[in-house]
Amino acid sequence: MITHKKISLLFIFLLLLLLLLKLYIAINIWCFIIIVFIWLNINAFGSARISSNYHVKAFCNNPLETEKKIAITFDDGPSSYTLDVLSLLKKYNVKATFFCIGKNIESHPEIVKQIIAEGHLVGNHSYSHSKFFDFYNASKIIKELQKTDLLLEKYTSKKINFFRPPYGVTTPSIKRALKITGHKVIGWNIRSLDGGTKNQELIFNRIIRRVSPGGIVLLHDTAPHSVLVLEQFLQFLQQNDYTVISTEELLNLKAYEI
Repeated sequence: MITHKKISLLFIFLLLLLLLLKLYIAINIWCFIIIVFIWLNINAFGSARISSNYHVKAFCNNPLETEKKIAITFDDGPSSYTLDVLSLLKKYNVKATFFCIGKNIESHPEIVKQIIAEGHLVGNHSYSHSKFFDFYNASKIIKELQKTDLLLEKYTSKKINFFRPPYGVTTPSIKRALKITGHKVIGWNIRSLDGGTKNQELIFNRIIRRVSPGGIVLLHDTAPHSVLVLEQFLQFLQQNDYTVISTEELLNLKAYEI
């Protein structure tokens, strides 16, 4: 497995080797620049791709699942559209996991209560979901996670175990923070991109092309087009004999601790 530590050691070794060789032969400065450039690009790719496990272990699907079972997750709520999502989930008798932003929990506490009362799971999605979250140090990340945990635990009465990093980006600081908080990182392998486009046909087709046993779907409960796509998708699953199960059951992990 390619990890941040292994890659860093490899490129440090290569740079040291070049410095040693430079004592005996002429080496162009561009050799150093190219190696550093490649190193930075590998780091950027590994950090941005949650399934790479580059910095932290992320549970993105269950590759051992052979039956038509998947899990559905929602990011960035709660919002007013979460109520429409909950209505659809109830209509199709489906349970999901909602990764909630702390500041949105404060704005919509009644919706969080309803999510939990209707049998869905909740997870931590940071307090601010800041665009600069990736650049926070470990101490600030810990504060964000703990603040959001406390907000959710008012309603679960149990410790929150699941965390999904904003934008799915992981960093060394997040790794250090998680060693303190103990959260399990939950990713996905079926990304709808409904947060980046409103084209319902594009979103729907993207999802159904990627559906397979053991998959985890990422949707958002923050916009009307996502709600419309969700209904289409739930109909598709029903017609194709797929069963939606909780992330707990799919991954054999506990969302909460007593």
